[in-house]
Amino acid sequence: MRTPGQPARIFPRQVRAHNSDVIGVIAPGSPIDRDRLEAGCGVLHKLGYRTFYFDSIFDRDLYFAGTHRRRVWELEQMFQRQDIAAIVCARGGYGCNHLLSRLNLNVVRANPKIFVGYSDVTTLLTYFCDHADMVTYHGPMVTSDYAIAGDDFAASALIAATATSEFVIRAAPPGRQPRPGKASGVLYGGCLSMLAASLGTPYEIDCAGCILFVEDINTKPYQIDRMLMQLKLANKLNGVRGIVFGEMKDCQQPGGQDYTLQDAVMRVLHDIDVPVGFGLHSGHVTAQPNIMLPIGVAIDLEVSEKEIVLRYPQRNHGFNGSNGARQ
Repeated sequence: MRTPGQPARIFPRQVRAHNSDVIGVIAPGSPIDRDRLEAGCGVLHKLGYRTFYFDSIFDRDLYFAGTHRRRVWELEQMFQRQDIAAIVCARGGYGCNHLLSRLNLNVVRANPKIFVGYSDVTTLLTYFCDHADMVTYHGPMVTSDYAIAGDDFAASALIAATATSEFVIRAAPPGRQPRPGKASGVLYGGCLSMLAASLGTPYEIDCAGCILFVEDINTKPYQIDRMLMQLKLANKLNGVRGIVFGEMKDCQQPGGQDYTLQDAVMRVLHDIDVPVGFGLHSGHVTAQPNIMLPIGVAIDLEVSEKEIVLRYPQRNHGFNGSNGARQ
């Protein structure tokens, strides 16, 4: 993990709507539904973007979107093709970890492009960030977000990279923030389940000097506790400079509980003396917009009692405008 004082990672070139650029859509994990894929692509078209996907994207093999070989081929093809300007995953699910040892990382390194996803795709976001030295994007996917949001998505405030000198994400989740403070570091992270699953593998996450972003879905508080403790016991929280949690959608004990998820989390983090924020709207969210976060970028974090603010400099990269995906 690079710290703010070190050279920046590669920013993939900016992608604009109403241009000749094309978004490549892939399914690196679980199978996808044709109607939802077409609906999501339709929304991207209305936003001014073009899309492309291979017919094999609809393949099924057990609980995967086709064989591991097919999904590796699809991913490498999208990076290699010169007509593809950005790659947006159709959905997460499960299966990205099977691709790691099979991917030719030189293909990714030689063809840096905007790469967007979340959930199981966290595995690829952190892998490309750490080992291909490329900024990746934790943000909305085609069947999981665009298809569900429909035409209203065009008017939503999806946070995307712009060409301004400074970009600010301001979140005001309900309730008080657990530990206010300021910090600077490299934005890094994603789905907690995937971050914890990397430990002990050659693809283990590196959190040193980072502002760690963590989110998940349908996970009980004690399971969140367990995975945070796993990171802690593996010394992955030692060099963290700040921690920001996502919405943590449906992360509660069935039948109710007499404590909050924040209570459980702060019990684990009580001796980690860094700012801690809760409720950043990225990844698994209950409603749009789904904020797009650049993974691998040096940022400034400020957590106040009622607000989370992320600031990071722009290098003329990413999606153009307030709507973050392209045709």
